[in-house]
Amino acid sequence: MRLLFVCLGNICRSPSAEAAMRHLLAAEGLADAVEVDSAGTGSWHVGNPPDERSAAAALARGIELGGAARRVAPDDFERFDLILAMDRSNHDDLHALAPDDHARERIRLLREFDPDAVASGELEVPDPYYGGPDGFEDVLDLVTRACQGLLDAEVRPRLAEPSA
Repeated sequence: MRLLFVCLGNICRSPSAEAAMRHLLAAEGLADAVEVDSAGTGSWHVGNPPDERSAAAALARGIELGGAARRVAPDDFERFDLILAMDRSNHDDLHALAPDDHARERIRLLREFDPDAVASGELEVPDPYYGGPDGFEDVLDLVTRACQGLLDAEVRPRLAEPSA
């Protein structure tokens, strides 16, 4: 299974979600069964490491952020089983970039996998970039809960399928 997490610049939210999912997968011995990556809809930060504030917040929880920012590429729509947007703007941008309806079916809001977020109707992961340290902590809480829901609702069931 292949998962792509997407935000605007690929330095805060999507690398945090990618790292949170890697952390959860490793804890369950599933790291080799699932490919995880992240990207941005914009190109401002391409090649840059994750935001230092995101990295520090994650490291304090034993989660390491790595990699370099990249922009969503056309072949991502073929490579990944699910493309998980952090907010509606990213979701809309991905829909505009998608080559066809089959690709659009793979695009979801990450927080659709958090039952509490669904119940509250708050499905976006807010961008912490212009705020203080608490915003980065909140993002980690939100993406970790959503990634746990994603693991429970989609990843494990798909891995259990005979063709997986």
